[in-house]
Amino acid sequence: MAPPPNAPPPTLALTNALMTKLKPAKIFKNAVEPASTPPAGNYPQRSANAGPRHITGISFDDRGDQVITAGEDETFRLYSCKTGKPIKTLHSKKYGVDLPRFTHRNSAVVYASTKEDDTVRYHSLHDNKYLQYFKGHKGRVISLEVAPIDDGFMSGSMDKTVRLWDLRAPTCRGLLTLPSYPIIAYDYTGIVFAVAVNHYSRILLSYAVAHQLSPRPIYMTSLSFSSNGKFLLVGCSGDAHYIMDAFEGHLLAKLEGHVGLERRSMSAPPSIEPSKGSSGEEVSWTPDSKYVVGGSLDGKVLVWDVQGLQSKTGPIDLKAHPLRIQPLVALDGHPGPSRCVKFNPRLAMLCSAGSELAFWLPDMSGDPEEIARGLLKGTRPT
Repeated sequence: MAPPPNAPPPTLALTNALMTKLKPAKIFKNAVEPASTPPAGNYPQRSANAGPRHITGISFDDRGDQVITAGEDETFRLYSCKTGKPIKTLHSKKYGVDLPRFTHRNSAVVYASTKEDDTVRYHSLHDNKYLQYFKGHKGRVISLEVAPIDDGFMSGSMDKTVRLWDLRAPTCRGLLTLPSYPIIAYDYTGIVFAVAVNHYSRILLSYAVAHQLSPRPIYMTSLSFSSNGKFLLVGCSGDAHYIMDAFEGHLLAKLEGHVGLERRSMSAPPSIEPSKGSSGEEVSWTPDSKYVVGGSLDGKVLVWDVQGLQSKTGPIDLKAHPLRIQPLVALDGHPGPSRCVKFNPRLAMLCSAGSELAFWLPDMSGDPEEIARGLLKGTRPT
């Protein structure tokens, strides 16, 4: 029997069985323009950390209908998540492009520059025009997040500051000076924000020091709150990511099993600090925060089941060992290092990106019941 014409789309719960069935449904091999080959001559030998150009950032719009990528070829590329087709390519050759973030309009993004200056730009995808410039940073912006409920956003820079902005005004409305490079994140309410301070291995909630992550140096590359606000995912260079209690700062879990993305190739020597464009968006939550998905230098896409995590209370014990969690599954199919991995906020799909872009869907070829529920057409995870 067909559903009523005005019935809401069916919802889909993400389960272990479904997450292990994710497979690449489409791979875009031309997602980044290759670097031009220099003419023959006596040029210095390329370092072991060199490699093809990569996608350095991806972002979904609020409805999950579109995904935008930013690449080292200095282009934005916009794709439809429902049709699996490219929509348009926009260039930013003068300023470069990194950390694209949809605003709450699916026709506009903010993004960081990679050259010329350190201005954050507000860009219309509809007519390819700049809507506003946000000036003030004196170093490259390395972290950028849009507030979940309003027109505010934050930027963290290598000038060791965090600035708070509003899309409607060109001047910043708040400034936080730090002792080292910051990585930032909003919680789901937009009221609380977190700042990770590299070289000090500390996480700050709003303006209060919450927890020292580890006695040994760890380079943090991303922060993100779970959808219920209870947990904070700390993405790191190297071979481990961490989950903390977002209220009291207890270190709860260590996610293992991947090859760290602090370098560009398996042949390059390991380093604790990431190379430019190598890491920072390789790990993220699913929309229900039951799972964490992440990339790996060997091209695997990993899924960690974190449904069993419990919050802690009481004094923080820096000597307590976190729960070590191995991947539920290591998925094959991404060509080359999987440097950016994000789950669609509304649809049952995942995107991974490196030198190419891949759209992943659960393979339900042998499950007619799931196909009948519209899984492969895209439904909203619960």
